[in-house]
Amino acid sequence: MQGKIVKGIAGFYYVNAAGTTYECKAKGIFRKDNRKPLVGDDVVLEVLDEEKKLGNVVELLPRKSELIRPAVANVDQAMVIFAVASPAPNLNLLDRFLVMMERQNLPCLICFNKMDLDDGKLCEKYRKAYEKSGHELLFVSAREGLGLDELKAWLAGKTTTVAGPSGVGKSSLINLLQAETSMETGTLSAKIDRGKHTTRHSQLLQIDTESFIFDTPGFSSLEVMDVEKEELAAYYAEFAEFEAQCRFGGCSHVTEPSCGVKEAVKSGEISRIRYENYCQIYEELKARKKY
Repeated sequence: MQGKIVKGIAGFYYVNAAGTTYECKAKGIFRKDNRKPLVGDDVVLEVLDEEKKLGNVVELLPRKSELIRPAVANVDQAMVIFAVASPAPNLNLLDRFLVMMERQNLPCLICFNKMDLDDGKLCEKYRKAYEKSGHELLFVSAREGLGLDELKAWLAGKTTTVAGPSGVGKSSLINLLQAETSMETGTLSAKIDRGKHTTRHSQLLQIDTESFIFDTPGFSSLEVMDVEKEELAAYYAEFAEFEAQCRFGGCSHVTEPSCGVKEAVKSGEISRIRYENYCQIYEELKARKKY
């Protein structure tokens, strides 16, 4: 019988097959081959106990895509959710996520939730920062129900991995997008102004017959891995049109004089927020290579 892994917890895999979910273990052959089933995998399972809905995963079917972090399979696109305010968005963390998704060749939507908390300037600030980033940008409010139709249209017919820090309203948005599974939502800590982690494992949820979302655990930090400092600029789409104006070939856009990218930052054609995040990540990658 064929099915799809919709959740994985502590070595157990929950496989949906023909509308029924079976609790499965993976056969030892996967460990021998150093292969691990992922949420989103299409698999072949053998049913051990139909009444108790128990089975074994006996074969992993070919994947069309695989993400390292979050560790999920068969994804079409990603959506990263940050809040406009409460908590204030960590845009450096956002840029790290975007680099990681581009590194894995996955289209990514930037979704800012809680637009109802905008003081009249915040949404415009973030729009200007990311409108040239090469990523779709959307502002929504789970509380007020704003922007949800546009969001659903972007998700339609695709499997999307959804990620973001805790406290940004990720689970609340997912609850509005689908009614099958109600995710636990957390409250913000008054002392630290960020949410408790309410998603502890990756889970595949169905919006409609052709649209699925992965809900993944929240993150508060992210290391950009497997990226050379020399390739980082390629993940900042807004840099491309100005690189021809750099005096030196292979310009890092950090310390060199007569740099087209730095001039574009000065003139406001490139977001200073994005550029400063680029410099911080670049220096981090540069320092890492010393060891």
